[in-house]
Amino acid sequence: MRFRKAMMACLTAVAALSLTACSSNQQSRDKHQLNWMEAGEITTMDPSKASDYASLDQLNNTYSGLYRLGKNAHPDKELAVKTVKSKNGKTWTFTLRKNSKWSNGQPVTAQDFVYSWRRTVNPATSAQYSYLFSGIKNADAITAGKMPATSLGIKALSKYKLQVQLEKKIPYFKLLLAFPVFAPQNKAAVQKYGSKYGTASKYQVYNGPFVQKGWTGSNMIWNLDKNKHYWDKKAVRLHRIHFSVSKTASTDYNLYQTGKLDGASLSKQGSQQLKDNPGFTVRPIASTQFLVLNQAKVPALRNAKIRQALSLAVNRKQLANVLGTAMTPAYTMTPEKMTKVDGKDYTDLVKNKQTLAATAYNPKKAAKLFKEGLAELGYSRLKLNLITFDTDGGKDAGESLQSQLDSNLPGLSVSVQQIPLKSALNRGETGNFELLLDDWIADFADPISFLDLPTTNNSNNYGHWTNVRYNQLITASKNTNSDNKRFQYLAKAEQVLLQDEGMIPLFHSSAAWIVRPSVKDIVYNSAGAAYDFKYTYIK
Repeated sequence: MRFRKAMMACLTAVAALSLTACSSNQQSRDKHQLNWMEAGEITTMDPSKASDYASLDQLNNTYSGLYRLGKNAHPDKELAVKTVKSKNGKTWTFTLRKNSKWSNGQPVTAQDFVYSWRRTVNPATSAQYSYLFSGIKNADAITAGKMPATSLGIKALSKYKLQVQLEKKIPYFKLLLAFPVFAPQNKAAVQKYGSKYGTASKYQVYNGPFVQKGWTGSNMIWNLDKNKHYWDKKAVRLHRIHFSVSKTASTDYNLYQTGKLDGASLSKQGSQQLKDNPGFTVRPIASTQFLVLNQAKVPALRNAKIRQALSLAVNRKQLANVLGTAMTPAYTMTPEKMTKVDGKDYTDLVKNKQTLAATAYNPKKAAKLFKEGLAELGYSRLKLNLITFDTDGGKDAGESLQSQLDSNLPGLSVSVQQIPLKSALNRGETGNFELLLDDWIADFADPISFLDLPTTNNSNNYGHWTNVRYNQLITASKNTNSDNKRFQYLAKAEQVLLQDEGMIPLFHSSAAWIVRPSVKDIVYNSAGAAYDFKYTYIK
């Protein structure tokens, strides 16, 4: 998924930091209301179409699927009270709980899952995440337009019994089932609201711990209220979560000080000054921020030497330092410390002499390759426009990249354009950009969540990079029953990606936060839809 606050760390100094400023404001507060922030606007509340962090965060708290991601990324049973898996791992049968209802009072049934999954894989829906259904019977053929959505390997055996047929064993299948895109959908609501479905709070129904109220489709303030129809409503202790969008860390902390937020992301200076205070926490993020090169729009970016020069011209350590202490240079597309293979970090399989050379800071070689690339193209100069998100961190990252690329690559001129998240996603999806500073957060804790993106037909492959060998290795990783071979294929594919500069990884992130110590039991995971407030309470 795209965009989380830590990716765009604000560098504005926070003056006169004090944890005592908000104490009087908290004494009379409503202990059943949590005040929280999102760093970006919601783009949609349609489970089939959501792909950004803010939208998925909201869906994670307003929808319930077969599983719910618990602490330490453990998939806990949610609507599935019983799961039976065949010996070959290809047939999964779920018995659903009978006391789950939609917020319109209708029961949640097995057919709601069938309808939702078929809707998402249907090419007419244009779902960004349809590729996640790959491996479910006929999913690839459906998304390619070769078979009808009704042929998907999912069926309702009865009102509360669901069966899924896989074409091959999917090692991370339970993790997928905990992701909001695999949640059920209410057919009556989809048909009632038509094209307005998911475009505002009132054009949606919910079956999760909370229902959304007050989001109009473009505003920056809304609420999640406790869902009286939720099957486990006794476990939900908050009556309301008040959300507001805030894009700068200085504003976040000021709102925290005055009691208007119960948690705030911190700037570089803020994290340094508050690191010893109660409530300070660093949240790991399975994320990578990378440069997307639009080869469909800019012919020069199809030249391998030009792409390699752009990578070698970036001092990743310097860029990470500019953005804050929570950032680390990215020398692989997959972040470190996300996946273990035989007790070792997966990225150790990826790193070799060639990949490390491809992501090293080497301005001399970069300038040489750039000159050669321009000559091959018959160019003397090249102008490129870089799009970033409209946050303080986006501005800082854009300016740092602009400075490094312009100074290290004679003949290159980079301009920077900051635009809102929703507009940036639209520009990416429609191909209306040249360079895009993009980010990806793992939807589940597995390298494939990153490595699926650059495959040729993936809807998230905004740069339209294509590599036959890369596609072959990713396909091979999905068709082997050996976990060891699977990771070997993935590592080889990532080596191809890094050496050919299909995408240019820049840095990985963690998020420094200050959270009021009275706020308890927030479930946070570094991958997937991160925040779950089902069990949260204020002491």
